[in-house]
Amino acid sequence: MFFRRLSGFSSKNQMNLFRFLLIGLCCLSLPFTSCRKNNQKINEINVYAASSLTEAFQKMKVVFEALYPGSTVRLTFAGSQVLRLQIQQGASADIFVSANQAHVKALSKAGRVKKSQIFAKNDLVLITPLQNPSKLRSFGDLLKAKRLVIGSEQVPIGLYTRKLLEKVESTGSKDFAKRALHQVVSKEKNVRLVRAKVELGEADAAIVYKTDALASKRVKRFIIPKKWAVSAFYSIGLLKSGQKQPLAQKWFNFLVSSKGRSILSSFGFVVP
Repeated sequence: MFFRRLSGFSSKNQMNLFRFLLIGLCCLSLPFTSCRKNNQKINEINVYAASSLTEAFQKMKVVFEALYPGSTVRLTFAGSQVLRLQIQQGASADIFVSANQAHVKALSKAGRVKKSQIFAKNDLVLITPLQNPSKLRSFGDLLKAKRLVIGSEQVPIGLYTRKLLEKVESTGSKDFAKRALHQVVSKEKNVRLVRAKVELGEADAAIVYKTDALASKRVKRFIIPKKWAVSAFYSIGLLKSGQKQPLAQKWFNFLVSSKGRSILSSFGFVVP
C-alpha cells in the first residue's frame, strides 16, 4: 500500500522522501548505539597485574565472569614497574596489582589510586634445569652455578633477589652477594623471563617466586632456608580511572574475598 501511494509522487519527490526516512532512521539508531557502547564500557574492566599472577588471575577471570554474567575482565601482564609506567603514561587501567608495594604507593602519591590493600605474599626459591648441570643440592650451593640469571634492579624479583643475597652475606658468608652477582649472565625484566632462561637451558640457576617454580614442569626447585627467607608482598590498587565502574570495585572485593584467597592459595600464594 505504501509503495502504491509513492507511485503518485514524482521521481524527485520520491527521492526526497526516501532521504528523509533514511535520516530519521539513522537518528533513531544513535541513542541505541550510544547505550550499547556505554553498557559495554560498564561491563568491562582492565586489570594490569604482575606477571607472576598470570595463572592465578586467569583462573580468577573465569570464576569472576561466571559470577557476573555479561562482564569482561581484560588482563594485562608484565613486570610491575612496566605496568606502573604505562599507567603513568595514560594506559586505560582500572585495577593495578603489583608484586611490590612501592609501585602502588607511587601511583597513590601521584593521586592515581583511590584505595589499595596488601592481599598476598610470595616466597623466593632457587631453580635449576631438570638436568641440574651445576649439580646443586641446596640453596647453599648457589655459588657453584656458572650461569646465574636474576631480575633486573628495576623489577620486584630483582630487588628481592638482591635483598636475599645481602641477607645471606650479613649472616657471615663473606662477599656472598658480590660473588653471586659475578656469576650473573643475564638480568631480565620480569620473573617469567628469568624462569624461561632456566627452562631453555640458557642458565644453570635462577631465583624466582615459589609460584612461578610450581607452575613449571621444566625446573627443579630448592627451598631457601628460613634464616635467609625474603618474602614478596602483593598489593592491589583501585585506580581513580576505575572507581566510577562498579565492576572494578567488585573485582577488588573478589580478590580479597575468601573465594579469591582460595584461588590464590591453590597456586602457591600465602594469603591472610
